Amino acid sequence: MNPPDPNDRTRLTPGTRTPGPLLFARYAYPPNALGYCGPADHGALLEYAVAGVVDGGLIELESGFTGAWPYLQLIAASTGGTDPLAAAVVEAYWVGNRLLDRIDPRWLAASIDDRFAIRLGAQRSTLTALAAAGGVPHHSFHVLAVSPWIGLLRAGFTEGSLLTMDRCRIRRGLVIGVDNGTVLVETDRLTWDGERLEVTSGTSEVVQAATNGYRLAADVAPGDTVALHWDWVCDRLTPAQTRALDVFTRRSLAVANAVPTASLDAAFS
Repeated sequence: MNPPDPNDRTRLTPGTRTPGPLLFARYAYPPNALGYCGPADHGALLEYAVAGVVDGGLIELESGFTGAWPYLQLIAASTGGTDPLAAAVVEAYWVGNRLLDRIDPRWLAASIDDRFAIRLGAQRSTLTALAAAGGVPHHSFHVLAVSPWIGLLRAGFTEGSLLTMDRCRIRRGLVIGVDNGTVLVETDRLTWDGERLEVTSGTSEVVQAATNGYRLAADVAPGDTVALHWDWVCDRLTPAQTRALDVFTRRSLAVANAVPTASLDAAFS
């Protein structure tokens, strides 16, 4: 069964949610600034995120995120939409929502196979099996199950691989304190026992909320639950979003632990 054609897209009509292109910018900026994914002009991405402007320049920037963009196209096309940057589509990819449950695993398998078959050759079935095992086009699925790091962990390259996976996935944090441009959060961390990935709670860390007066998220306060990507606060999470992030992260962990995957040189975000 072939996935629907994702190529026909329209501009977002703003609604009650944060406009999708701006939401994408909030989550994509941290790894983009580190040079891990997307176009080189991370300064422009940050300015768009802060200014709240949606135009053709922002959409062009975001379509250059070759790791994330095909997942956004798949979510949109598989759920009756045409816009990869619609707010609900962007939320589904970074945080998670009910759109992900509407995606036929065969469409995800076809998308993965189309993207990576040439690189993997005879090993391509190891990635398409991820979809059959319960994978969905969520950022945690790409980080924990598709990216090279799980293969490197299994090969014994633990420390750097685990840290990268932990920072690259979207984590939730409970704000404990705020000090100018930094925030103290209680969060969880990824662990590896030699065979399985797990998430354990009870870790405190200081993360970045602003740089040179620029913030990705609105002012946060103690008691807020926030989304973290690398070392940045990207957004405040509602209780429903927090539950969704937990559910889809656990789902991706289960897939990563169940299906041995080949190491793949792919973009991560």
